[in-house]
Amino acid sequence: QVQLAESGGGSVQTGGSLRLSCKVFEYSRVRFCMGWFRQAPGEEREPVAIIGSDGTTTYADSVKGRFTVSQDDAKNTLDLEMNNLKADDTATYYCAARSTITCTVTTLAGTRHWGQGTQVTVSS
Repeated sequence: QVQLAESGGGSVQTGGSLRLSCKVFEYSRVRFCMGWFRQAPGEEREPVAIIGSDGTTTYADSVKGRFTVSQDDAKNTLDLEMNNLKADDTATYYCAARSTITCTVTTLAGTRHWGQGTQVTVSS
């Protein structure tokens, strides 16, 4: 059964860094399209970064140049390196995965495989 478990959230000051990790059980079934979404209080869930099995990545404009998404086939993990964090990055971050060849934000957002979320709080 596919299960995803995030870790690495926490509280940091503006300009700080955090690294989120998502352990994926039954990784080989869903490694084709994986990514991170986030949801702030009172807001809709929004995409942050996705990565396809060929390594192609897509980032939200708000995080380009600051966040890096990667996947480790040996460790069965999906990671998100976050640098130069801003207050607007405060949210609950969720990892997602889907067995699909067409890896886009839309297809990944429709997956039924989500982690439980990890909180990231950035304060000045």
